[in-house]
Amino acid sequence: MQDTRIHYTLQRKKEFQIDASPDQFVIALAGNPNVGKSTIFNALTGLRQHTGNWPGKTVDNAQGTFTHESQEFLLVDLPGTYSLSAHSSEEEITRDFISHGNPDVTLIVVDASCLERNLNLALQILEITPNVVLCVNLLDEARRKNITVNLDELSKELSIPVIGTTARTGRGLNQLKEAIFSISKNKKPDYPPAQTETTTDVEDKITQIYAKAEMICRKVVTKPVEQKKNWEYRLDDILTSRLFGYPIMFFMLCGVFWLTIEGANYPSELLSSILFSFEDTLTDLFMAMNAPVWLHGVLILGMYRSLAWVVSVMLPPMAIFFPLFTLLEDLGYLPRVAFNLDSAFRKCHASGKQVLTMCISIFCMQ
Repeated sequence: MQDTRIHYTLQRKKEFQIDASPDQFVIALAGNPNVGKSTIFNALTGLRQHTGNWPGKTVDNAQGTFTHESQEFLLVDLPGTYSLSAHSSEEEITRDFISHGNPDVTLIVVDASCLERNLNLALQILEITPNVVLCVNLLDEARRKNITVNLDELSKELSIPVIGTTARTGRGLNQLKEAIFSISKNKKPDYPPAQTETTTDVEDKITQIYAKAEMICRKVVTKPVEQKKNWEYRLDDILTSRLFGYPIMFFMLCGVFWLTIEGANYPSELLSSILFSFEDTLTDLFMAMNAPVWLHGVLILGMYRSLAWVVSVMLPPMAIFFPLFTLLEDLGYLPRVAFNLDSAFRKCHASGKQVLTMCISIFCMQ
């Protein structure tokens, strides 16, 4: 047993730069974006953490330690992802570490208020390893929306420990540690990595997983009847429909670009006049000091003028575009844009999420 742990420890250090000792249990922390995964990570590890990059990637790698029952655990915060289909670097890292990094336990964090969407990732991970603890986080948000989750029934359906938490207040963290400790001490033999030979098989499998997640949520999630078709759902039907989704998306993005370009003209002109008038002042100062011509050329005509151009041309559009884009993201519209275009992007072997970076690149070319 100890030889096996030493082998896995050396493998993790070589392939994933996870510097754990053989006596530490390695916990993989996985989940969708915006489910409170980072809050869970910070609450468990406190200040005993450090960050870096995954080998060969620019994606952050956060690691931290915590102790429970005199046993030390190394918690590895995997990138937030919606699936293990490896359409992005984040999905590839998460899949490879869970499949080949041999974590002792995989802790999956899900949002109690949108459990069905989050369960898709959990079901995919359960096909790779049985050593899983499910953390149903944001129970306070779900309660505010009158959503209740039967944690015991969910545990029976998945055959794994399910712990409810509110990470911001620390509720349920002790039970979470206890569940992690129990699974670590009583590990089941891992399954072989899930096989994904053909595209057709993968698509069929994903369809089955979505159906299973929906079936489980029908059993364990209770919502008020009047909430099942509220204004958010009706808005979703419009924004993601084939008839209205694309025109709304087109005019919305055109509106953002127009506001950015037109709105930036006035502050850009103002900044340009201020900065270049100051250049004349600096030039007069250099002449009064009898400074060498080459020094004036390097500092004023080279460095200062370039900086003035960059600030006056780039700062106003950025100050308008990025807040507008952030507002659309906070309102939940950008994920719907990605959903609308996902089928088109998949034909190019890409993901609909890439449309967001393409929008930013289009703006940068203006």
